[in-house]
Amino acid sequence: MFQPVSLFIGMRYAKLAKGNGFISFISFFSIAGITLGIIALICVTSVMNGFENRLKQSMLQITPHLSVALPDRQNHSLYQTLATHPDVTSISRFKSSEGLVVSNTKLLAAKIYGIDDSQDTPLTAMLNSETVKQLANTKYSVAITRRLATELNVSVGDKIRLMLPSVTTFTPVGRMPSQRLFTVAVLLDNSAFHSQVILTSTSNLLRLNRIKPSSFNEFALYLTDPFKLDDLIKDMPELKTLKVADWKDTQGSLFSAVAMEKRIMSLLLGLIILVAVFNILSALTMMVSEKQSEIAILQTLGLTPNGVLQVFMVQGLYNGLVGSVLGVLLGLAVALNINEILALIGIQIIAGMQLPVDVSWLQVGVIFTLSIAMSYLATFYPARRAAKLAPAQVLRYE
Repeated sequence: MFQPVSLFIGMRYAKLAKGNGFISFISFFSIAGITLGIIALICVTSVMNGFENRLKQSMLQITPHLSVALPDRQNHSLYQTLATHPDVTSISRFKSSEGLVVSNTKLLAAKIYGIDDSQDTPLTAMLNSETVKQLANTKYSVAITRRLATELNVSVGDKIRLMLPSVTTFTPVGRMPSQRLFTVAVLLDNSAFHSQVILTSTSNLLRLNRIKPSSFNEFALYLTDPFKLDDLIKDMPELKTLKVADWKDTQGSLFSAVAMEKRIMSLLLGLIILVAVFNILSALTMMVSEKQSEIAILQTLGLTPNGVLQVFMVQGLYNGLVGSVLGVLLGLAVALNINEILALIGIQIIAGMQLPVDVSWLQVGVIFTLSIAMSYLATFYPARRAAKLAPAQVLRYE
């Protein structure tokens, strides 16, 4: 703990009651630099967290987090284990395929998902019950997004052809991709579906894939958090031999790029705090040079070298603490009201769109702790230099 006298003298120096103007100027900008750096870090990390969560919700809401091939749904013990696992929210029979959709005017790539009205899955939960029943009860019917319908120039009741290039059959003219005509039964308005999503019943999709229902054993797992996938596989290593695919196969590179961008932005903005910390070091070094005679007098009055060390560490930590507290308070205020602030100053990102914000208290705590730690480390050199001053040499010509 700091001695009361060291704390008292350190706080007097920190408030610059007797400091000159130049040292006062550097101290002010060290506090301002730490404050601005923390504000920028909190705002950027909060917005990046918001974008990451929005991507997670929009892109991983439909895509299975893990697909496995279980030999027997009813008797396989692993199925029961997964169904009761705390990280697993849903396990159900699932099939999806990448293919082509063809209309009279256009050919486009599409992602085809099978839905089953007998199972409660995240995919069926996004649809109303009438749509699910209509797809299940109408043979070779599909639901497509309204945007895709516009691109294909089709409407409800029109025919489109679905083709799977990866599934082929022999014909008199050679090998041909599996294909079949489907009727557009429903147009989807749900924004969670990207434009090239096509929904049909699982039985229809199995027929298109030339798979017998009795031999189909692929199941989709949805987790409470898709990023806990590695932990689940680590806890249950037998999933590695049964895994068919996971969300990282299709979306992993995108989320890796977002995470890398967030780390790089945090590192670059952290340099602002580092520069401000160097200002603390510079101000303390100049303060030690200016206060040599006062330090020597204090030592002759009984202040130990350790006490002198604590005096200047208190001064440096005061600047770091003030800057960090102001930065956290202002950073949270700006981050939580960033859309209102942008609207107030007339900045519009995209018409009708607001920046997503997700404040992570853990990240805020880490930023605050690192800022204090860097300020603490910056005090060591000038404080040790002050503690090593020899009173006799300093006061020789006084």
